[in-house]
Amino acid sequence: MRGKQTGGDKLGIYIHIPFCRSKCDYCDFYSLAGHEEGMDNYQRALLAHLKETALSARSFSVDTIYFGGGTPSFYGEKRLRELLSAVKKHYRVDRDAEITFEANPDSVSFRALRALRRAGFNRISMGLQSACPAELLSIHRPHTVEQGGEAVAAARKAKLKNLSLDLIYGLPGQTMDSWQRSVEYALSLGPEHLSCYGLKVEEGTALAARVSRGEALPDDDAQADMYLWMVERLAQSGYEQYEISNFSKPGFSSRHNLRYWQMEPYIGFGPGAHSDFGGRRYAWVRDLDGYIRGVLEGGTLLDSEDLIPQEERSSEYLMLRLRTTHGIEEWEYRGNYFMDFAPIEARLEQFAAQGWAEKTAQGRWRLTPRGFLVSNQLMADLMERQERARLSKLLPRVREQFQSRNSK
Repeated sequence: MRGKQTGGDKLGIYIHIPFCRSKCDYCDFYSLAGHEEGMDNYQRALLAHLKETALSARSFSVDTIYFGGGTPSFYGEKRLRELLSAVKKHYRVDRDAEITFEANPDSVSFRALRALRRAGFNRISMGLQSACPAELLSIHRPHTVEQGGEAVAAARKAKLKNLSLDLIYGLPGQTMDSWQRSVEYALSLGPEHLSCYGLKVEEGTALAARVSRGEALPDDDAQADMYLWMVERLAQSGYEQYEISNFSKPGFSSRHNLRYWQMEPYIGFGPGAHSDFGGRRYAWVRDLDGYIRGVLEGGTLLDSEDLIPQEERSSEYLMLRLRTTHGIEEWEYRGNYFMDFAPIEARLEQFAAQGWAEKTAQGRWRLTPRGFLVSNQLMADLMERQERARLSKLLPRVREQFQSRNSK
């Protein structure tokens, strides 16, 4: 997966830990419950894969490392420390690199958290999800509300100073009142960062099966009200919204997640992990045993691989940057993709009239909170207009080439 690289470039590393104590009903990520016997072989595969990939990243310095899952905290702090040590050994890791691990409240302890912080982990992302016991039970979360508070206290005692909490709105049985209680509870824990996601019913999950049998969820209007209330409440508490679902105290936005939305390079390790590196986007097989065999025995490892043309990058620019409050800008678009911004801006002005978009004093276009609620539709509309503009620019060239051939 080698591409042209330049000195001084920054790189993110994502390490997927697919093991969980139990599978939550809404989860669509590649994760496995009851497979602890595979942890040691998986560790060997990860260590080997990290080492063999390092050569292709030798001209990069790593400024973000993210251990996601699954449940990394369930994997065990000794394995996590060994993996981080391997990254530091084989890659050039910045002194101020952001190093995150995900955790569930039921699989952390003060001693483990202290050991991880001393090893270099400096950010924890904890899956709180709700402060309502009935809602946690409804999605089969493996922890209680009390364990959530205890886990946060343990993280603070371990001197982890960058804490993110996850919440979900739209859960079975959730009301505006219970959502507000969850948000207020999370705020009382004093996190530096909050990720607040709307529930998505993903095909193939246990939740999808429940919904297909007739179980009701909060409707779109109810979820919209929850989202807009939450945006305003977090702003009142000093949290800046920097992406559709992410809010932080000043200086605490997730640098690793921002690199996805800013289209910066990253390499992923583990089954189902994706990478965007060397001008290519690729993903590893979504199979634990297949991944282990691919690394240790030379079996099939790639699930997909694409060379991304610049035109497609221009679509990604619209789609990903408009997820953020930083938004998009005319000359950034023209300079990077050599495409006309006028059709895009004309449509954004129409969105602004509907309260879905706004132009900042710095001349950047971004979606409003109400625009974020319908962002998928708005982005699809903009990309359709982008494609029309590209084709209208291409058509005269095609005609010219056709006429030239016919005149000979």
